[in-house]
Amino acid sequence: MSLAEAAAAADDLAQQGSERELAQLRSTWDEELESDARSPDYRVRAVAYRAIGQFRFRQKLELLRRGLDDESPACRGSALLALELLSRDHPGDVNADRPLLHKLVSDGEENPAVRRLAVMVLKNGSPQRDTIVILEGLAGNDEADRELRAAAKRVAELLKKKGR
Repeated sequence: MSLAEAAAAADDLAQQGSERELAQLRSTWDEELESDARSPDYRVRAVAYRAIGQFRFRQKLELLRRGLDDESPACRGSALLALELLSRDHPGDVNADRPLLHKLVSDGEENPAVRRLAVMVLKNGSPQRDTIVILEGLAGNDEADRELRAAAKRVAELLKKKGR
């Protein structure tokens, strides 16, 4: 079984609420996941970062933060997918990485898909004014990608509702 297959099985276990089996799977794959996240091959790192979320591996948040800073857009995207999954019930995860998420969202040179994923992660955080201002600015930027503008507008509106 590969890490990707184990991660998919872990995601199924997490969705079923099978905590004991999920914990066993985590302990079995812990070292390989750590090793793969440090691989020189970006494809291997991307799978590892995504697996952190699928395994619901909250103990690996520091490793996941490294993925948000990875040189590869695929790795940054995988880390963002994992963070989005982990932060659904834990807005503090988004709040802890908010400056880095703001940087990813605001960087016009960043990959558009990575920027959209960063916007989607921000929806799980607390409704802080600086985030809403950044998202509204992006939503009104005619030079930005259309899908990115739409996502920024939706998330800004959602955060404003949360803040009321």
